[in-house]
Amino acid sequence: MALHAIQAAQEQVRAESAVLRHVGETLISLDRVSKSFGEAEVLRDVSLRVRRGEFVSILGPSGSGKSTLFNLITGLLKEDSGELSANGEIGYMQQKDLLLPWKTVMDNVTLPLRLKGTDKKLARERADALIDRVGLRGYEDRYPSQLSGGMKQRASFLRTFLASGEIMLLDEPFGALDSMTKGGMQTWLLEVQEAFGATILFITHDIEEAILLSDRIYVLSSRPGVVKDELTVGFGLGDKRERLLDPELLRMKEAIKKLL
Repeated sequence: MALHAIQAAQEQVRAESAVLRHVGETLISLDRVSKSFGEAEVLRDVSLRVRRGEFVSILGPSGSGKSTLFNLITGLLKEDSGELSANGEIGYMQQKDLLLPWKTVMDNVTLPLRLKGTDKKLARERADALIDRVGLRGYEDRYPSQLSGGMKQRASFLRTFLASGEIMLLDEPFGALDSMTKGGMQTWLLEVQEAFGATILFITHDIEEAILLSDRIYVLSSRPGVVKDELTVGFGLGDKRERLLDPELLRMKEAIKKLL
Protein backbone atom coordinates (compact mmCIF):
# COMPACT_ATOMS: atom_id res chain seq x y z
CA MET A 1 0.00 0.00 0.00
CA ALA A 2 1.31 3.44 -0.93
CA LEU A 3 2.42 5.74 1.88
CA HIS A 4 -0.32 8.30 1.19
CA ALA A 5 -2.96 5.55 1.34
CA ILE A 6 -1.63 4.35 4.68
CA GLN A 7 -1.67 7.88 6.05
CA ALA A 8 -5.23 8.38 4.79
CA ALA A 9 -6.35 5.15 6.45
CA GLN A 10 -4.70 6.15 9.72
CA GLU A 11 -6.40 9.56 9.60
CA GLN A 12 -9.77 7.87 9.00
CA VAL A 13 -9.25 5.58 12.01
CA ARG A 14 -8.33 8.56 14.22
CA ALA A 15 -11.39 10.47 13.05
CA GLU A 16 -13.74 7.54 13.65
CA SER A 17 -12.21 6.97 17.08
CA ALA A 18 -12.77 10.61 17.97
CA VAL A 19 -16.42 10.38 16.94
CA LEU A 20 -16.97 7.18 18.89
CA ARG A 21 -15.27 8.62 21.95
CA HIS A 22 -17.80 11.45 22.01
CA VAL A 23 -20.89 9.30 21.73
CA GLY A 24 -21.95 8.83 25.34
CA GLU A 25 -24.75 9.50 27.75
CA THR A 26 -26.05 13.02 28.13
CA LEU A 27 -24.55 14.62 31.25
CA ILE A 28 -26.02 18.12 30.87
CA SER A 29 -29.43 18.84 29.38
CA LEU A 30 -31.37 22.10 29.11
CA ASP A 31 -34.82 22.18 27.53
CA ARG A 32 -36.34 25.62 26.81
CA VAL A 33 -34.73 27.21 29.87
CA SER A 34 -35.42 30.90 30.54
CA LYS A 35 -34.10 33.28 33.18
CA SER A 36 -34.82 36.91 34.08
CA PHE A 37 -33.63 39.28 36.76
CA GLY A 38 -36.50 41.58 37.52
CA GLU A 39 -37.54 43.17 34.22
CA ALA A 40 -34.30 42.14 32.50
CA GLU A 41 -34.73 38.97 30.44
CA VAL A 42 -31.33 37.28 30.21
CA LEU A 43 -32.04 33.86 28.64
CA ARG A 44 -35.03 32.76 26.56
CA ASP A 45 -35.96 29.15 25.72
CA VAL A 46 -32.38 27.86 25.67
CA SER A 47 -31.97 24.17 24.83
CA LEU A 48 -28.62 22.39 24.76
CA ARG A 49 -27.00 19.09 25.64
CA VAL A 50 -23.52 17.86 26.49
CA ARG A 51 -22.59 14.19 26.23
CA ARG A 52 -19.89 12.38 28.16
CA GLY A 53 -16.43 13.11 26.76
CA GLU A 54 -17.54 16.00 24.56
CA PHE A 55 -16.00 19.45 24.30
CA VAL A 56 -18.89 21.86 23.74
CA SER A 57 -18.54 25.64 23.49
CA ILE A 58 -21.08 28.38 24.14
CA LEU A 59 -20.20 31.30 21.89
CA GLY A 60 -21.82 34.69 22.11
CA PRO A 61 -21.31 38.41 22.65
CA SER A 62 -20.85 39.99 26.07
CA GLY A 63 -24.12 40.13 27.98
CA SER A 64 -25.69 37.20 26.14
CA GLY A 65 -26.20 35.22 29.35
CA LYS A 66 -23.33 32.76 29.01
CA SER A 67 -22.20 33.00 32.64
CA THR A 68 -25.83 32.93 33.81
CA LEU A 69 -26.14 29.58 32.03
CA PHE A 70 -23.21 28.23 34.04
CA ASN A 71 -24.75 29.48 37.28
CA LEU A 72 -27.97 27.67 36.39
CA ILE A 73 -26.14 24.43 35.59
CA THR A 74 -24.21 24.50 38.88
CA GLY A 75 -27.38 25.28 40.84
CA LEU A 76 -26.21 28.71 42.00
CA LEU A 77 -29.31 30.08 40.25
CA LYS A 78 -32.73 28.59 39.56
CA GLU A 79 -34.31 28.73 36.12
CA ASP A 80 -37.64 30.55 35.77
CA SER A 81 -39.01 28.02 33.31
CA GLY A 82 -37.93 24.96 31.35
CA GLU A 83 -36.15 21.81 32.45
CA LEU A 84 -32.49 21.42 33.42
CA SER A 85 -30.53 18.37 34.52
CA ALA A 86 -26.85 17.78 35.18
CA ASN A 87 -25.56 14.28 35.97
CA GLY A 88 -22.31 13.96 37.85
CA GLU A 89 -20.05 16.20 39.89
CA ILE A 90 -19.37 19.60 38.36
CA GLY A 91 -16.24 21.74 38.60
CA TYR A 92 -16.48 25.43 37.67
CA MET A 93 -13.39 27.35 36.52
CA GLN A 94 -13.78 31.09 36.03
CA GLN A 95 -11.65 33.50 34.00
CA LYS A 96 -9.94 34.80 37.14
CA ASP A 97 -7.83 32.03 38.63
CA LEU A 98 -9.09 32.61 42.23
CA LEU A 99 -6.03 30.90 43.71
CA LEU A 100 -5.50 31.72 47.39
CA PRO A 101 -2.29 33.80 47.53
CA TRP A 102 -1.20 32.49 50.93
CA LYS A 103 -1.36 28.84 49.84
CA THR A 104 1.12 26.92 47.69
CA VAL A 105 0.14 25.39 44.36
CA MET A 106 -0.26 21.99 45.99
CA ASP A 107 -2.43 23.36 48.79
CA ASN A 108 -4.54 25.31 46.28
CA VAL A 109 -5.21 22.39 43.95
CA THR A 110 -6.04 20.00 46.80
CA LEU A 111 -8.37 22.45 48.54
CA PRO A 112 -11.61 20.99 47.04
CA LEU A 113 -10.63 17.50 48.21
CA ARG A 114 -9.79 18.76 51.69
CA LEU A 115 -13.14 20.56 51.91
CA LYS A 116 -14.84 17.27 51.05
CA GLY A 117 -13.07 15.66 53.98
CA THR A 118 -10.31 13.83 52.12
CA ASP A 119 -7.23 13.13 54.24
CA LYS A 120 -4.40 15.59 53.50
CA LYS A 121 -1.93 12.86 52.57
CA LEU A 122 -4.39 11.16 50.21
CA ALA A 123 -5.41 14.47 48.64
CA ARG A 124 -1.78 15.32 47.92
CA GLU A 125 -1.18 11.85 46.47
CA ARG A 126 -4.14 12.27 44.08
CA ALA A 127 -2.89 15.67 42.96
CA ASP A 128 0.69 14.46 42.63
CA ALA A 129 -0.42 11.70 40.27
CA LEU A 130 -1.63 14.38 37.85
CA ILE A 131 0.99 17.09 38.37
CA ASP A 132 3.12 15.94 35.42
CA ARG A 133 0.18 15.86 33.01
CA VAL A 134 -0.71 19.47 33.67
CA GLY A 135 2.92 20.62 33.56
CA LEU A 136 3.22 21.69 37.19
CA ARG A 137 6.02 19.40 38.33
CA GLY A 138 8.54 21.50 40.22
CA TYR A 139 5.97 24.19 41.03
CA GLU A 140 4.15 22.36 43.83
CA ASP A 141 5.63 24.54 46.57
CA ARG A 142 5.43 27.85 44.69
CA TYR A 143 2.92 30.55 45.58
CA PRO A 144 0.55 32.12 43.02
CA SER A 145 2.60 35.34 42.96
CA GLN A 146 5.53 33.28 41.68
CA LEU A 147 3.60 31.88 38.68
CA SER A 148 2.94 33.20 35.18
CA GLY A 149 -0.65 33.69 34.01
CA GLY A 150 -0.56 30.42 32.09
CA MET A 151 0.78 28.47 35.06
CA LYS A 152 -1.93 29.90 37.30
CA GLN A 153 -4.54 28.66 34.83
CA ARG A 154 -2.96 25.19 34.82
CA ALA A 155 -3.25 25.11 38.61
CA SER A 156 -6.85 26.29 38.39
CA PHE A 157 -7.62 23.60 35.82
CA LEU A 158 -6.19 20.85 38.02
CA ARG A 159 -8.13 22.15 41.03
CA THR A 160 -11.32 22.18 38.95
CA PHE A 161 -10.67 18.66 37.68
CA LEU A 162 -10.03 17.33 41.19
CA ALA A 163 -13.24 19.04 42.34
CA SER A 164 -15.31 17.39 39.62
CA GLY A 165 -13.69 14.39 38.00
CA GLU A 166 -16.66 14.37 35.61
CA ILE A 167 -17.93 17.66 34.20
CA MET A 168 -15.87 20.83 33.85
CA LEU A 169 -17.38 24.26 33.19
CA LEU A 170 -14.69 26.62 31.90
CA ASP A 171 -15.73 30.30 31.76
CA GLU A 172 -13.37 32.10 29.34
CA PRO A 173 -10.31 30.66 31.14
CA PHE A 174 -7.84 32.16 28.65
CA GLY A 175 -9.53 35.51 28.11
CA ALA A 176 -7.00 37.47 30.16
CA LEU A 177 -3.90 35.89 28.60
CA ASP A 178 -1.76 37.41 25.84
CA SER A 179 -2.17 35.86 22.39
CA MET A 180 1.03 33.77 22.51
CA THR A 181 0.30 32.34 25.95
CA LYS A 182 -3.33 31.79 24.97
CA GLY A 183 -2.36 29.74 21.90
CA GLY A 184 -0.10 27.54 23.99
CA MET A 185 -2.80 27.04 26.61
CA GLN A 186 -5.36 26.06 23.97
CA THR A 187 -3.03 23.35 22.68
CA TRP A 188 -2.34 22.25 26.23
CA LEU A 189 -6.06 22.06 27.02
CA LEU A 190 -6.70 19.80 24.04
CA GLU A 191 -3.93 17.48 25.19
CA VAL A 192 -5.06 17.19 28.80
CA GLN A 193 -8.74 16.91 27.85
CA GLU A 194 -7.88 13.93 25.69
CA ALA A 195 -5.67 12.46 28.42
CA PHE A 196 -8.30 12.87 31.14
CA GLY A 197 -11.32 12.13 28.96
CA ALA A 198 -13.05 15.05 30.66
CA THR A 199 -16.43 16.43 29.64
CA ILE A 200 -16.04 20.17 29.03
CA LEU A 201 -18.55 22.97 28.55
CA PHE A 202 -16.59 26.06 27.53
CA ILE A 203 -17.62 29.72 27.38
CA THR A 204 -15.89 32.02 24.91
CA HIS A 205 -16.53 35.05 22.72
CA ASP A 206 -13.54 34.10 20.51
CA ILE A 207 -14.86 32.44 17.33
CA GLU A 208 -11.54 30.90 16.30
CA GLU A 209 -11.01 29.49 19.79
CA ALA A 210 -14.44 27.86 19.74
CA ILE A 211 -13.79 26.24 16.35
CA LEU A 212 -10.33 25.02 17.37
CA LEU A 213 -11.38 23.37 20.61
CA SER A 214 -14.93 22.18 20.14
CA ASP A 215 -16.84 19.16 18.96
CA ARG A 216 -20.00 21.28 18.87
CA ILE A 217 -20.75 25.00 19.28
CA TYR A 218 -23.91 26.72 20.50
CA VAL A 219 -24.14 30.28 19.18
CA LEU A 220 -26.08 32.66 21.42
CA SER A 221 -27.63 35.97 20.42
CA SER A 222 -27.25 39.19 22.35
CA ARG A 223 -29.57 39.65 25.34
CA PRO A 224 -31.92 38.01 25.79
CA GLY A 225 -29.73 35.06 24.89
CA VAL A 226 -31.38 32.59 22.53
CA VAL A 227 -29.68 29.74 20.66
CA LYS A 228 -29.27 31.00 17.11
CA ASP A 229 -27.64 27.80 15.90
CA GLU A 230 -25.95 24.57 16.96
CA LEU A 231 -22.89 23.76 14.87
CA THR A 232 -20.91 20.53 14.64
CA VAL A 233 -17.21 21.03 13.91
CA GLY A 234 -16.78 18.18 11.47
CA PHE A 235 -13.22 18.70 10.27
CA GLY A 236 -9.84 18.02 11.89
CA LEU A 237 -11.28 15.24 14.04
CA GLY A 238 -8.02 13.29 14.16
CA ASP A 239 -6.03 16.20 15.60
CA LYS A 240 -7.89 19.41 16.36
CA ARG A 241 -4.66 21.40 16.31
CA GLU A 242 -4.53 20.89 12.54
CA ARG A 243 -7.72 22.95 12.21
CA LEU A 244 -5.64 26.13 12.39
CA LEU A 245 -4.20 25.32 8.96
CA ASP A 246 -7.47 24.13 7.40
CA PRO A 247 -9.31 26.51 5.01
CA GLU A 248 -12.55 25.21 6.52
CA LEU A 249 -11.76 27.17 9.69
CA LEU A 250 -12.03 30.47 7.82
CA ARG A 251 -15.27 29.42 6.10
CA MET A 252 -16.82 28.39 9.41
CA LYS A 253 -15.57 31.56 11.09
CA GLU A 254 -17.29 33.72 8.47
CA ALA A 255 -20.52 31.74 8.81
CA ILE A 256 -20.52 32.28 12.57
CA LYS A 257 -19.81 35.99 12.15
CA LYS A 258 -22.98 36.25 10.08
CA LEU A 259 -24.95 34.55 12.86
CA LEU A 260 -23.62 37.05 15.38
